Amino acid sequence: MAVRIVTDSSAGLPPEIVEELDITVVDLHVLTREVKDSIETTTSGLSTLELVAAYARQLERGGDDGVVALHVPGALSSTESSAIAAAAVFDGLVEVVQTSTVGMAIGAAAMAAAKCAQQGEDLASCAETARATLARAVTWVYLHKIDDIRRGGRLSTGQAMLSAATLATKPIMQVTDGRLELVGKTRTQTKAFTKLVELVAERADHQPAFVAIQHNDAPVAAEDLRDLLDDVLTAETSFMVIPMSEALAVHAGTGAVGVSAVFAAESVDNSESDGD
Repeated sequence: MAVRIVTDSSAGLPPEIVEELDITVVDLHVLTREVKDSIETTTSGLSTLELVAAYARQLERGGDDGVVALHVPGALSSTESSAIAAAAVFDGLVEVVQTSTVGMAIGAAAMAAAKCAQQGEDLASCAETARATLARAVTWVYLHKIDDIRRGGRLSTGQAMLSAATLATKPIMQVTDGRLELVGKTRTQTKAFTKLVELVAERADHQPAFVAIQHNDAPVAAEDLRDLLDDVLTAETSFMVIPMSEALAVHAGTGAVGVSAVFAAESVDNSESDGD
């Protein structure tokens, strides 16, 4: 028996990794609705009851060795509060790790915790491994268009007041404390990718990293970004290029490209900077 790892579909973990590391992924709800003669897609968080059921199944599988739970942060979804309420049912057997990020930053933490579990480590060690991974992770998102993320209300209050001129650019957002914050404004995708490479390389500081590139219907752009990053990061850096999970894609919009990286050192904040 071993500690079990549970996450949700916002992590974007590829099916082959889910199977290899025996991670449980609970799908967030993707909903469609008709608004003014058009169809809009949105997401809904997991309920406490759904998560109680998921954790109970995994505790049964793991022989009550415990569950590490990693979910989309509370600033973006009700899932985190549901997870905390669900964990309280199990008297310390479920450890909810607060993430403050999205995408494969959560996925990487789940992978690290799952490997720890496979090595026979206990609940506290697996949870601490996930936290340590998250502390070294940063997620950026290039938005090819901003309509979907504005409509979904995912921008912070300050960024929701962006001027019309700013909205015409190709923004780069960073996920900070579970919220999207503007870190770069560029006029073209090429300049946006140049800025992204600069941000990643600066954080890497000539040390190897794990870099996951997630895209929403933009495979060529994602591979181009991978090549650019490969040119500037150390040879020991590992890459993953995968489609963006539906739970994130519906908010990021078509053409969006996300970069989640786990670095050798803990994350530091990037202040806002303007591009050309």
